[in-house]
Amino acid sequence: MSSLLFPVNVVAMLHQFWEQKQVKEASLHPENLVVYESSTSPVPPFICYVTLPGGSCFGNFQNCYTKAEARRDAARIALMNSMFNELPSRRITPDFIKRSLEETVATTNGCIEEASDPSTSIGAYCLMLESNAGKTMLEFQEIMTMFQLLHWNGSLKAFRERKCSRQNVINYYSQHRLDECTRSHMVLDWMVREQQTPGLVSQQLQVALHELEQARRSGRELRFYKEKKEILNIALSQAYSEQLEFSPNGDRWSHVEPNPDSFRHNRQPSPESSLTDQTESYEFYSQENINDRESLG
Repeated sequence: MSSLLFPVNVVAMLHQFWEQKQVKEASLHPENLVVYESSTSPVPPFICYVTLPGGSCFGNFQNCYTKAEARRDAARIALMNSMFNELPSRRITPDFIKRSLEETVATTNGCIEEASDPSTSIGAYCLMLESNAGKTMLEFQEIMTMFQLLHWNGSLKAFRERKCSRQNVINYYSQHRLDECTRSHMVLDWMVREQQTPGLVSQQLQVALHELEQARRSGRELRFYKEKKEILNIALSQAYSEQLEFSPNGDRWSHVEPNPDSFRHNRQPSPESSLTDQTESYEFYSQENINDRESLG
């Protein structure tokens, strides 16, 4: 009854929440906006994703029959997670690190002494937690997304084979946002795999789409699943529509992995080489461009 008497505009509330948070933290920049991304599908149900400052992503989990409804539903999920993330229990503290390590040891049959050795899995996890002490779980998840993608892409395995230390890999990628350069490297990896095994990227894309759908309907944070889908989409599109640049051996595209041990990227993408998704169209909105006068009943 109260919701009928006092309708709530969750889109405006989400914008106000992050605007106030950024003003408080003195981090108000044009790029730090709430961004909505709506599928241009002409028929319902419609899908909308909302990306928060920092990169966390959420989507509508209900079947929505208008784009405005999908946007509101996505904003509601994002607002709930944003507010919950501000609770003291959602910050990485020494007690939280201790409990997390104990749970990890119990579930992996490991040894707590390994926490002091970054060359072990438990030690690497401990290092990541300690490196992000004081951050919220949402902020930590944004960093973990990078490592999830590196693991999925096979980059972490490649770093191990090149004898890159886990500590340097963690330090390097903890300080770098997921950017176009990193995505481009991953796209090239999948283009190479598609050349070697035709049809592989299409199969992986179907898996990624299913994972994204399941995660969205569960109200979970979506960036890892959405990034996978977009990387595979771009790789599939570029593999068959772009002019390919071959390396001297004739069977691979030119590709140079970044070296975490040097703490710098070996290359930066140029505007001409920027990769864009040509297989799926979305409409992008920043919060400032939305005039959502509809409110939830």
